[in-house]
Amino acid sequence: MSEKKATVWQGFKAFLMRGNVVDLAVAVVIGAAFTNIVNSVVKGIINPLIGAVGTKNLDSYNSCLKGPCTGTGDSATGVRILWGSVLGATLTFVITAAVVYFLMVLPMSKYLAKMEARRKAKEGTQEIVELTELEVLKEIRDALVAQRGSGHNER
Repeated sequence: MSEKKATVWQGFKAFLMRGNVVDLAVAVVIGAAFTNIVNSVVKGIINPLIGAVGTKNLDSYNSCLKGPCTGTGDSATGVRILWGSVLGATLTFVITAAVVYFLMVLPMSKYLAKMEARRKAKEGTQEIVELTELEVLKEIRDALVAQRGSGHNER
């Protein structure tokens, strides 16, 4: 029974030490910190810009589906569609997606494309060298065959 516990513990330890788990943990921590930045941008910049036209808080935008819609919070009556909070969440998502794409995905894909081009150029150079060596070896072979042929006739 102690062997089974040891193998389970060893398996769990191996799982935790894999690179994927560590990378995932780092991504979650960075994502949580990044969420705070995006929320601050939405609340500090986007909401005031929208507030220049209407109210500063997007959550206060709503439409009454079935009236009478009076009050707020627990004392609210009627059926409301809170489209302002949906708009705020959508803006947060779009900003997050744009920042992730332009600051992480796009530079990484350009870097990987550049590395792939370098690798292909290096392989192309090796192919040319190999072909050149092959051609030289063929010429040497042909010269040896020709030399043998001319030497054979002299005897």
